[in-house]
Amino acid sequence: MKIECLDLPDEVKKFYLDSGIEELYPPQAEAVEKGLLEGRNLLAAIPTASGKTLLAELAMLKAVLSGGKALYIVPLRALASEKFRHFREFSKLGVRVGISTGDYDRRDEGLGVNDIIVATSEKTDSLLRNDTAWMREISVVVADEVHLIDSANRGPTLEVTLAKLRRMNPSCQILALSATVGNADELAAWLDAGLVLSDWRPTDLREGVLLNGTLYFKGLDRAIEQPTKDEAVNLVLDTLREGGQCLVFESSRKNCMGFAKKAAPKVKKALSVEDRDVLAGIADEVLENSETDTAVTLAACIRAGTAFHHAGLTSASRELVEEGFRAGRIKMISSTPTLAAGLNLPARRVVIRSYRRYSSQDGMQPIPALEYKQMAGRAGRPRLDPYGEAVLLAKSNEELGNLFERYIEAGAEEIWSKLGTENALRTHVLSTIANGFAHTKEELMDFLEATFFAFQYSNFGLSTVVDECLHFLTLEGMLEEAEELVPTMFGKLVSKLYIDPLSAAVVVKGLRGAGGSLTDLTLLHLICSTPDMRLLYMRSSDYEGINDFAMTHSEEFVKVPNSFDMVEYEWFLQEVKTALLLLEWIREKPENELCSKFGVGEGDIRAIADIAEWIMHVVTQLARLLELKGAEKAAELEMRVHYGAGPELMELLDMKGIGRVRARKLYKAGFRSLADLSGAAPEAVAAVVGPKIAERIFRQLGRDDAAGTEFSAEVQLPEAGEEKAGAGQKTFNDF
Repeated sequence: MKIECLDLPDEVKKFYLDSGIEELYPPQAEAVEKGLLEGRNLLAAIPTASGKTLLAELAMLKAVLSGGKALYIVPLRALASEKFRHFREFSKLGVRVGISTGDYDRRDEGLGVNDIIVATSEKTDSLLRNDTAWMREISVVVADEVHLIDSANRGPTLEVTLAKLRRMNPSCQILALSATVGNADELAAWLDAGLVLSDWRPTDLREGVLLNGTLYFKGLDRAIEQPTKDEAVNLVLDTLREGGQCLVFESSRKNCMGFAKKAAPKVKKALSVEDRDVLAGIADEVLENSETDTAVTLAACIRAGTAFHHAGLTSASRELVEEGFRAGRIKMISSTPTLAAGLNLPARRVVIRSYRRYSSQDGMQPIPALEYKQMAGRAGRPRLDPYGEAVLLAKSNEELGNLFERYIEAGAEEIWSKLGTENALRTHVLSTIANGFAHTKEELMDFLEATFFAFQYSNFGLSTVVDECLHFLTLEGMLEEAEELVPTMFGKLVSKLYIDPLSAAVVVKGLRGAGGSLTDLTLLHLICSTPDMRLLYMRSSDYEGINDFAMTHSEEFVKVPNSFDMVEYEWFLQEVKTALLLLEWIREKPENELCSKFGVGEGDIRAIADIAEWIMHVVTQLARLLELKGAEKAAELEMRVHYGAGPELMELLDMKGIGRVRARKLYKAGFRSLADLSGAAPEAVAAVVGPKIAERIFRQLGRDDAAGTEFSAEVQLPEAGEEKAGAGQKTFNDF
């Protein structure tokens, strides 16, 4: 099916023809035949790199150029950013694109001026909770990676959000994009959607197993060279000899880093002079963003043409790795499976070095076939590679046969709703009532009947779980004690703040029960005791130090469980460890020390700080509404957690380009406010933070006279007598 034959405006057809897209792939043509451009709901369950995004683009452009508005829902912020950058190309067609992934209690009404809005499912849910007006104007909803409804973490939110959008905008078109799953027909039926189910790929995918230096495919096997004792390294080198790039999936961060280091000396020999020059520049950028040991290791790997990629890296480092790989300079990335979750980063060959994953309940377990298919789907770059290869590693003939049976010849598993528990349902019951989607138990059940859970289980047991949720919400003062379901002011605020009602109850109970003054540690531990907080794991080496700290500071905790209750006390120690990380973060402990001491990566610190900032904002708002103590203290901590600094630096940190390290340097040099900086000599500021940053500071202050100044470092600095915040703070070794 030719692009020029589609029922689209001429400017859209020209846009794609100019981009080199003249004809649709078979699954895309099937989608058009089944009503894609006529507003019909569709589920496209097709392999990675088979053109799912183009389906979304065609539907969205058809709608917005007819006066409609499109919402593109993704599971991850990184994926939202990637899609946003891609869709901005539509500005050539006069289409405005916006992105919303930030604060959960904002309406973001300004986004309504855009024609296409990209958002995570959580942000979409929060926009609905905050009665964002433009949500009622949506005419096309695209749900990317919709198979994640099967996820216990993200699934319930995506499921309820889709149900709300369909209830609010009954005529809007739903386009769901999915990996191939075992019950795609059931998912399509729930959405009242036509089904496009295909295993067609634009690039041939060969799936095989490597055993003792021989690659076994269906009906074909071939030996590869074995210059090293590591078969995965040999696969990487074999890929490079053929002019391709390689993705290696590992089961842990440690293994990711270890394999990238192991392969680096061998890969480096295959680099051109131009490759080495470009890679040196990428490595320098990594070190400009971070000076941790992990960043130093990553930079060294990048110089050799390899890299590792996992959630412990900063977003800046991950993006540099991704860009270097897309440009063809980084030849091999070893990654945790997070890289398989939607990001567009294909390679000639994908190696699944370990197909087992650790589970705290069951130990090392084989990954699901669906996850394997997602990783294997990254093999083969459309229009660039003649084929793609996905390779598993076996150690025996028996294992080789098992891998073919379990993964290569198997279909993907069925997906199941995870909505039917009190923990999953509680927040959505409150938001459904607070938003006016339901005023009685009957109306609430009627709404929930529109969920995938009810479609699969016919509401089996749902009424009992709903009753438990309603009882809890009433008991905690979030619903009125009345015949109808009426939210209190407290309940409405909890819903708008996008917090688990149980977290809100923990916060309120903690603030009411706290005796004496609220310290930084009191509030940090309080937010760490909520179910919304991501807690650090306890290593065997942590127990003595964390326990001693907890005992020493026991009066600062709202509640300390009995140490004889092993399960409760274990959770408590995890809470204390996480709170201590945050405490040292706001006391400006260097990130490299935090990473080493707490066993985390920079990306983990930022992720935990983001969650902590959000929950501390919740503490502030709830304390103000209910007139509880701690509101102002929480507001201050919210800002300190955001920046990772002492309160005296907040004014300086409002400047763009000034992080906590530079702010502390300026403060120690005597520049303690914007007024101090505004009246300072440019040379004096440049001596502290460098000429580029100094020039940026003065531009923000409106000091145009400083632009282009020849900065000199040889100047007398103002007197400074301030000690660094947090001096004398304890470490684990002090306990």
